[in-house]
Amino acid sequence: MSRKLLLITGYPGIGKTTVLLRTVELLKAQGFKVGGMVSREARCKGQRLGFEILDLSSGKCGWLAHTDQTCGPRVGRYHVNIKDLEEVGAKAILTAAESSDVIAIDEVGPMELLSTPFKEAVLKAMKSQKPIIAVIHWKARDTLIDAVKTNKDAHTYVVTVENRDTLPATIAEEAKSVLRSPDTP
Repeated sequence: MSRKLLLITGYPGIGKTTVLLRTVELLKAQGFKVGGMVSREARCKGQRLGFEILDLSSGKCGWLAHTDQTCGPRVGRYHVNIKDLEEVGAKAILTAAESSDVIAIDEVGPMELLSTPFKEAVLKAMKSQKPIIAVIHWKARDTLIDAVKTNKDAHTYVVTVENRDTLPATIAEEAKSVLRSPDTP
């Protein structure tokens, strides 16, 4: 049985986003349209300054959070940019739910969960029949995370040093099996 909610989790720094990006590359190389959003670390001189958001379809970028930002909710040493999260991140998820074969979401975590439109975009994506590959924060707690993790169509992959190089191919195959399923419109 193919599962359409393919969840990636693991300890900080283990390579969750890298697994997601490599999975996206594999699917795109095979002709599938992958949309959604990813978060990337922004560093300067070895110091992490924040996180950018990238819309995989349009290439539009924004800031999820930054140390130099002075407004927005605070998570650790970062202020979260709710406007960019919603205008780039949530919008990318909604666009992918409408026009992509596969939806990528990186990540569902403490910063992203501060936005109701982001949470609503994830829920709308879950209602689609499209495969979703999502990075789920390893210890964040929220009703949305509970709904995603306990969904009957969810399968969680825990990234480890031992499996992080092989997981992209495994996850891509699972996503393709959903796309080939006769139940998928």
